[in-house]
Amino acid sequence: MSLTRLLPWLLGLCVLLAPALPVSAADNNPPLMLAKVYHPGIDLKDYWVSEKYDGMRGYWDGQKLLTRGGEPIFAPVWFTAGWPAVPMDGELWAGRGQFQQAVSTVRKQSPNDNDWRSIRFMVFDLPAHGGTFTERIPALNSIVQQIHQSWVQAVPQWKVASHQALSQLLTQHVKAKGEGLMLHRGASLYSGARTDDLLKVKTHEDAEARVVGHLPGKGKYAGALGALLVEMPALNGDKPIRFKIGTGLSDAERLAPPPIGATVTYRFRGFNNSGIPRFASFMRIRSDVEADTPVR
Repeated sequence: MSLTRLLPWLLGLCVLLAPALPVSAADNNPPLMLAKVYHPGIDLKDYWVSEKYDGMRGYWDGQKLLTRGGEPIFAPVWFTAGWPAVPMDGELWAGRGQFQQAVSTVRKQSPNDNDWRSIRFMVFDLPAHGGTFTERIPALNSIVQQIHQSWVQAVPQWKVASHQALSQLLTQHVKAKGEGLMLHRGASLYSGARTDDLLKVKTHEDAEARVVGHLPGKGKYAGALGALLVEMPALNGDKPIRFKIGTGLSDAERLAPPPIGATVTYRFRGFNNSGIPRFASFMRIRSDVEADTPVR
């Protein structure tokens, strides 16, 4: 084998031999790097920019594919055949605007080959690599290139010169039905925590909450759901915060609402003084993550 073909696998071997990130014994969740929300004033020259993919988080631990919550993903054997024994963090994605299709396909315990043909694993990081993100990018590209499967793709990374250029880029992606953008600090090491080294850039804020009640409708919605009563974790050990979500629901969703205990995604615009999200509007049921405290 030539040195040119051997080099990517040597890089992969180095990653494999690096100290692995521990998995929490308490909940078996992969220690994933989680994003905070973009805010003007950061120095953009420190960050790489990529598309934010509206799919389902996938974590390849070197042997098997896991959800964000540590549950096994029952992908077809051919989908992960030949993948290296190197942890890879990415998004299982069915295309822009196809979130529900991606989740429906990935959550099935009996995989459907035809459905999985539309899924791509968009790899955006190497959790066990010991270098900075800027150093991880070429290593990731080399590993994905060596896998040589059309459904495994390295997420493109690029730079922007100004916040105005970032805003214009965001507008272009949203018009093309993209979800948003991600900023990743080039000097950062991979950390299994929510961090300012990774920022999501969107036209609105969104978060998850757990459904704890169904409130009856009135007027045109009499006999149907009026609003969801939801709960999100509180900060600093305080009691969980409960609030209503009464907008964004279709007539069909009001007749067959998300069940008690389901995790739902909602969009909002900041918080009021009591910490409740303002103008909360239902988006969808989110089965691939647990409710999380919105990032303030």
